[in-house]
Amino acid sequence: MKYKFLIAILFLAALSSCGHEEKKPVAEKKTAQYKMMTLEAGHLGSTVQLPGVLEPFEFVQLFPKISGFIKEVHVDRGSVVKKGQLLIKLEAPEIEEHVSEARLKYAQANAIYMTSKDRYQRLLETSKTPGTVSAYDLSAAQSKMQADAATAQGEQANYKAQQDMQAYLTVNAPFDGVITERNVHPGALAGPGTQGAKPMLVLQQQSKLRLVVNIPEQYSAQINNGDLVHFKVNALPGQDFKGTVSRSSGNLSSNFRSETIEVDVPNSGNTFKPGMYAEVVLPVGGSVNAYVVPKSAVVTTTEHKYVIANRDGKAQIVDVTLGNEHSDSTEVFGSLHTGDVIVTNGSYQVKEGDKL
Repeated sequence: MKYKFLIAILFLAALSSCGHEEKKPVAEKKTAQYKMMTLEAGHLGSTVQLPGVLEPFEFVQLFPKISGFIKEVHVDRGSVVKKGQLLIKLEAPEIEEHVSEARLKYAQANAIYMTSKDRYQRLLETSKTPGTVSAYDLSAAQSKMQADAATAQGEQANYKAQQDMQAYLTVNAPFDGVITERNVHPGALAGPGTQGAKPMLVLQQQSKLRLVVNIPEQYSAQINNGDLVHFKVNALPGQDFKGTVSRSSGNLSSNFRSETIEVDVPNSGNTFKPGMYAEVVLPVGGSVNAYVVPKSAVVTTTEHKYVIANRDGKAQIVDVTLGNEHSDSTEVFGSLHTGDVIVTNGSYQVKEGDKL
């Protein structure tokens, strides 16, 4: 009896559940919310930090013009020299002999010329009396005088050339500076191609230096002569230095696609040393042809960078290249126009033609 009662209850419960169909919740379709902005021409003024190196304002490696033995060395590494100061004196006996020989030949040729000239002038004076000197003799005397004059001029040129060669035996400073390298000593044979092609001396002008910086292509058009720059030197921590752009190369290196600029740095107090590295901060004014958009508007994939333009309510992918960046904004260049509407929260999930 008890079992029949339980079966009846279960049966009624089953009938009750069959009478009510279970309602499943329907997922609510959400429409993506896109933020838009209207493009206006603008540019971002910012700064860029680049490495630089301090180089001597003038730099020269001194090699001997002619072969000779080192006779005297008047300077050493670290010597401060003035323009025109004697640095090294060489000796070459054969050069001295050539100079003496050329001097004697010139003296001889000049004496012959002076004799010919005197004879011609005497004949010319005598010829004023009719019948005393034939025209042929006068012409021959004139021709010999001219030939002797040419010979004397040739010997004089040779004598001067030998004197110039003799002058190469003394090496003078071409400008004020500091001797930074010395590779010869008295008694050594020096000459073109000797000493393993090492220079006898290396001279650097250190009272004024060049700060050399290579500017990437994207910034090269934004930096001009006269722009103020700041730089720091690793060897002098905590100090900030200033300068202005003095000159630029005006071309891009084919190897690194960069333009070289220079900043003149006074160094009368020897604060800096050539070869020091510096961190240089340069101002970049931005491009007048750019559009400034939030960085979130630029979608980056492995293939390209683009923004999503709203064209008649549909998405259009527009490839862009980036310019200057500052905070959360960036310059973009592409097939965009003033007044275009773009999505500022772009996503790679948005495809060409999607409804916005």
